Amino acid sequence: MANHKSALKRVRQTETRNERNRYQHKTTRNAVRALRTTTDKKDAEKLLPEVTSMLDKLAKRNIIHKNKAANLKSAAKKHVNGLK
Repeated sequence: MANHKSALKRVRQTETRNERNRYQHKTTRNAVRALRTTTDKKDAEKLLPEVTSMLDKLAKRNIIHKNKAANLKSAAKKHVNGLK
């Protein structure tokens, strides 16, 4: 365990950040999953900007890689465009 006050603080900060990142990542994964299972085009078009924004935020904060965010957004757009 840490021996310095600053190290103890860093441990607390890291735990807080990990918890926040885990929550945001899980929420985004669920949103992407919901979008992929949507079969109604209107609903999908409504969800797409929200999901895109979530993915961009995760990439900006280095929770996921920017290329992964781009790939997920591309797949989501393809899905929405393929709906009738």
